[in-house]
Amino acid sequence: MNPPFPADNRAPSQAPLAQSTKRPELRASDSVLVELLRKNGKTGVGELASSLRVTATAVRQRLERLMREGIVAREVVVNSVDGGASGARRRGRPAHVYALTEKGERTGGDNFRDLAVVLWSEIRRVESPEVRRGLLSRVGTAMAGLYGDQVADGTLNERLDQVVGLFRERQITCGVEYSTEPDGSQLAILTSHVCPYPEIAALDRGICASERLMLQDLLGARVSLASCRLDGFDCCRFAIPVNAEAGRAEDGEAAGEP
Repeated sequence: MNPPFPADNRAPSQAPLAQSTKRPELRASDSVLVELLRKNGKTGVGELASSLRVTATAVRQRLERLMREGIVAREVVVNSVDGGASGARRRGRPAHVYALTEKGERTGGDNFRDLAVVLWSEIRRVESPEVRRGLLSRVGTAMAGLYGDQVADGTLNERLDQVVGLFRERQITCGVEYSTEPDGSQLAILTSHVCPYPEIAALDRGICASERLMLQDLLGARVSLASCRLDGFDCCRFAIPVNAEAGRAEDGEAAGEP
């Protein structure tokens, strides 16, 4: 059982976290346009073309591409012209303005790495081993929650393939191999050639425990850290018994550090 934690026990929504794990990539030619929208808010094609010193056609082409990628949204506005002393107003020709979507806003500064290092440093300062293990367990479970909807129900082999795909999406070179042990049991070895958290791992190998727990939750099988780059190996290897899917490990083991 995890140790008690103070105050707010509400379960945070996983959707915003899952979205934030992927920072939208921009073409170099689109970056200035996006920054103009970030600074000015809703803006028309003419103003964008004037600021960028390009044709309206060129701006529209960029905007169409950014809308397809979900980075920019278009809104219809109706220009009104003052009708004089009577106060009557003559409706003008509809026009479009463009603004960044929530996804577009996430193309801004990325300081998640620095924040992660600071937060992990604070975890290291926790003196109670029980509280520390509880935090590691909760971090691993929360990480699994970010990717759980991308790992469908299926056989362990199928889930392993999906996890490999997730790692590769995170620019982590990895693969899975299978071997037969002397006792006849099968073992899957998930090999990661790149550390996902090099700055944090340099501070504290507790992140390895959280990564293992994340894999354990995603795969629904017992996972052990067979080798680690921190111990001088060329890569990190996680071992998973194939023909003995046992769900999550017992609480005591699950919360343990490698």
